[in-house]
Amino acid sequence: MKIHSFKVTPNLPENMKFLEELSNNMWFAWNWPAITLFLRIDEQLWEKSQRMPKWLMATVSQQRLEELSKDQDFIAHLNFVEKLYRDYQNNKDTWYNKVKDQGKENFLTAYFSMEYGIGEGLPIYSGGLGMLSGDHIKSTSDLGLPLIGVGLFYQKGYVKQVLNKDGWQGEEYPENDWAHMSVEAVRNEQGNNLTVDIPLGRETVKAMIWRVPVGRTSLYLLDTNLPENAPAHRTITEQLYGGDRENRIKQEIVLGVGGVKALKAMGMNPTVYHINEGHSAFLLCERIIEMMQDKKISFNEAKEIVWATSVFTTHTPVIAGNEHFDFNLVKKFMEPYVAQLGIGWDAFLDFGKETPQSPMFCMTVFALKLSAYLNGVAKLHGVVSREMWKNIWTGLSTSEVPITSITNGIHPASWVSHEYSELYRKYLFDGDDSLNNFDQSVWNKVENIPAEELWQTHSIMKEKLIKHIREKAVRQANRLSGNVNLARQASKVLKEDILTIGFARRFATYKRATLLFKDPERLAAIVNNPQRPVQFVFAGKAHPADTAGKEFIKQIYNMMLDPRFKGKIVFAEDYNMNLARYMVQGVDVWLNNPVRPMEASGTSGMKAALNGALALSILDGWWDEVGPCDFSWSIIGAQSYQSDEQRDAVESQALYNLIENEIAPVYYDRDQDNIPQKWIKKMKTSIKTIVPFFNTNRMVQEYYERFYTKAHYYGNILKTEGETAALAAWRQRIAANWPRVSIVDVTGNIDRTVLVGETLKFKARVTLGDLKPEDVVVQTQFGLRSLGGGFDSAKDFSMNMVGKEGDVYLYEVEIHPETSGRQDYAMRILPFNKALPHPFTPIYVRWEM
Repeated sequence: MKIHSFKVTPNLPENMKFLEELSNNMWFAWNWPAITLFLRIDEQLWEKSQRMPKWLMATVSQQRLEELSKDQDFIAHLNFVEKLYRDYQNNKDTWYNKVKDQGKENFLTAYFSMEYGIGEGLPIYSGGLGMLSGDHIKSTSDLGLPLIGVGLFYQKGYVKQVLNKDGWQGEEYPENDWAHMSVEAVRNEQGNNLTVDIPLGRETVKAMIWRVPVGRTSLYLLDTNLPENAPAHRTITEQLYGGDRENRIKQEIVLGVGGVKALKAMGMNPTVYHINEGHSAFLLCERIIEMMQDKKISFNEAKEIVWATSVFTTHTPVIAGNEHFDFNLVKKFMEPYVAQLGIGWDAFLDFGKETPQSPMFCMTVFALKLSAYLNGVAKLHGVVSREMWKNIWTGLSTSEVPITSITNGIHPASWVSHEYSELYRKYLFDGDDSLNNFDQSVWNKVENIPAEELWQTHSIMKEKLIKHIREKAVRQANRLSGNVNLARQASKVLKEDILTIGFARRFATYKRATLLFKDPERLAAIVNNPQRPVQFVFAGKAHPADTAGKEFIKQIYNMMLDPRFKGKIVFAEDYNMNLARYMVQGVDVWLNNPVRPMEASGTSGMKAALNGALALSILDGWWDEVGPCDFSWSIIGAQSYQSDEQRDAVESQALYNLIENEIAPVYYDRDQDNIPQKWIKKMKTSIKTIVPFFNTNRMVQEYYERFYTKAHYYGNILKTEGETAALAAWRQRIAANWPRVSIVDVTGNIDRTVLVGETLKFKARVTLGDLKPEDVVVQTQFGLRSLGGGFDSAKDFSMNMVGKEGDVYLYEVEIHPETSGRQDYAMRILPFNKALPHPFTPIYVRWEM
């Protein structure tokens, strides 16, 4: 049977034509007036649409559209939203336009990520990485920063969680309804769908390009589900993180290599590439190949340009969580690219090996070695990452490993409740709709919000959360049993006047969703305390292959059925952006208890704080930069434990103690009007402390100021005729001469008492082979030696060349010790070239021996 298709679009009345444009831009997802406009069209259909305005517009009756076109209030609302949208799109007074300077005319960053959480109506996300990527894109739009996103166009949404009667997680993979999502096909000059060809071993896959408008910026998605492709290739982009290892590497080649090809096909020339996690790291290969071909330069020259213009953000603080592939699998699909690079198979594999003995090709290592700008996503994660990957930079102290950190944030307009937004608008922003002002003095005005008004707002959101949880519980009870009594019980879970603690995240075992249940008797006493009861809401999905994570869900589900906890502990099925919003906006306390330091950052607690919730957290990820504090609670444990069991026992008891002895007493301490004044004081301090810093506007600005501008600058230098060749030649000269480089300390023993601030002169004799003094920097590193060798922390003092004796250069530097006690120093030589962002890739360092 041959089936033909054609497209039907709503026949919008003339005064409602703007709805079509609004439906096609994800800007609506973080603008409440736009959302309420769609709600006014048909509230039930809007909820059913899962926030897909194109589906709503296609489903609502023509009669309803005609009726609305004659409704003056609706048209006034529509015109108001259109003005907001036009003002936003046409605003030239953006942050970027204020800070950009000369040399930025062609600035453009390409941001690559495997997933994006832009909104519920675009289900191409699974968890925290996608939420961060989505918020990153939205903030670049708000800031006016020239950035485009690149991802994959998945035929199926991420796992829909379905629990059975035993609490075991099953999975469904609903087809994405792309015809009704805010996407549009990218066309070529002839009006046909634009595609790119991507070699996969001996075969070639074709990928079509889709565009998602996100405010002022765009997200481009690659789609292999095309009739021209073989069946095995059509399923590459079927499902986020889907399939076996072979399909996974295909996905990552399509994302990385295909993404670069797609941007070139669209005539875009990014000056900076940002690799968000290692999945897209193969883009570095394609960029080098394109440089070699377009500029007719060598691999080494092209690598210099690519390295200097690439940013890599790592998110995973455990080695096993980083993407690894078998060498043979890499060879099967990457051999055509290695042939074009012209460097040989072993040399290519070395870029993906942490050490020469590494048995697998690691995408994180590949990105670390070929990107100049490297960061973790919180200060503690930066420390952990430097320790994890220090073997790549042998010869450096761990503290000097060139992985820094930029702490994650959230896009507040996407996560704040309408009620809290109105409160902030009234008392902080003088009626302005914007949530883009993060000046500390502005957020200090939270103190001006009357306690009763803040509490009333919080209570409204809590009621909405409980109503939503009950509705989900009833649907689940009906699906599992159809028993009227069970459905009635489900409709009464939780109570509005009880302290409510929320836990919602991916159910990886290190996040310890079940820590609360280590001592059920103690927990039962806390939950059922007659004066100070406590209730808990849990949500989250385990990866389909994570049996241990599913066991955690089952354990919580069974606790939920325990008579001691029935109606007081609830597991909400199928965690997604919508449920996340209800939870962060409605709970009293946000619980976070991972195994330290395995939480790279986390952002859900930031979203909860934005909506007035207080934190109860392990000192891990972003919270390590906040707690301990007087406005929330930190779960304090030991620095190390003899076993996992001991750690969980100690920290679960600390958790119980905090809830029972500190949190509940403050929550239930009410004045004569039933207002918890001490609790509200903590809420205000939490909001004004967390929101101004832990937001993606600040985060994106940091990326721009610390990485993007430098990458753009060095890229422009290296693209200048002859500069790259000169740098490549300099690299070869360094490599050839480094065995002849040496340094000898001739300062002499400092065997007398030295006073703080006294002048000390350090001297060295240096040989450089055929290198010149301008090719290197000679340093005295001054600080405290670590137990493992090298320095825990040190300050570098560049030494000055003061003379020459034959082939030996003489260097000196004066240092003034700033602290008393033991002081350590060491001398070293590093390569130096003004065209390099930093000298640590590849690493050449000569210490005094």
